[in-house]
Amino acid sequence: MNQEQFEAGLKVRREVMGDAFVERAFANADEFTMPFQQLVTGMAWGEIWTRPGLDRKTRSLINLAMLTALNRGTEFKGHVRGAVNNGCSREEIMEVLLQAAVYCGMPAGVEAFRNAREVLDQMAAEASAG
Repeated sequence: MNQEQFEAGLKVRREVMGDAFVERAFANADEFTMPFQQLVTGMAWGEIWTRPGLDRKTRSLINLAMLTALNRGTEFKGHVRGAVNNGCSREEIMEVLLQAAVYCGMPAGVEAFRNAREVLDQMAAEASAG
């Protein structure tokens, strides 16, 4: 991966996930995990999220469906926030989760709805406080 790809990925990652999220990810990285943070930033964010074929909103909705299927709660929560940052509405997120619940299984849907509501409620509280 080249520096240009990493920088492009860092820019997109910050725009989607928020500065605080990215700062935490790098601050918590150590000698062992820093290469992974660099890989994620350069490949996922710099190579894939910068491609012109899908807009960020669509990519966010796809991520929510895939993370529901994989039952990856921590990553899912981060991407709920990213989806909202990318312009996804509560209704759009709900519709993706309903569809994912049918195709991925009800336990995965239950967990996704629980996690999404937690993040959406937290974001609403932050918005009304600030």
